[in-house]
Amino acid sequence: MRCCGRGRASGRRRSGGWRAVRGEGLFTERASNGRFQWQLKALNGRVVAVSSSVYDSAADAERAFAELVALGPALVARITHVRGGPGWTWVVPGARGNPLVTSSRAYERYATCQNAFRRFAALLARMAEAAVPGGTPGGGR
Repeated sequence: MRCCGRGRASGRRRSGGWRAVRGEGLFTERASNGRFQWQLKALNGRVVAVSSSVYDSAADAERAFAELVALGPALVARITHVRGGPGWTWVVPGARGNPLVTSSRAYERYATCQNAFRRFAALLARMAEAAVPGGTPGGGR
C-alpha cells in the first residue's frame, strides 16, 4: 500500500486495490484507539463518507468497503436531523440496523443531504466500474 501524499498524517494510507483519480478514492486511517476505519474521498479531495465501524486492520476495513461496493445499487440511506444542532446527516443501515456508512458531515438543508447521498452512490458505482479486473481490494500493485 502506498501512503497518501499531500503531507497528511502518517496514519493515513491509500488503498492499493481501488483505482483513484487525483485525490479521489478509498483511504484507511488509524483511529485514536489503534483500530482502522475507511474514508471515501471525492475528486475535489473532500471526505464524502466514513465507515461507521472500526476494524482491526486496514485490510479488514478495505474488505468491508468491498462488501459495500458489492451492495452498490441496493443501498438506501436514512436521513435524520442532527441531535442537539442544526443540520441533516445520512446513514446507510446494515442488515441488522447497525450503520454501515455515514455522511462525513451534517448538511444545512434536507435536499442537500439527499444530493450528497446520491453523489456518494455515484462515486461508489464509479469505483466499482474502475476496480482492477481480477484484483482484490487491498491487493498491492
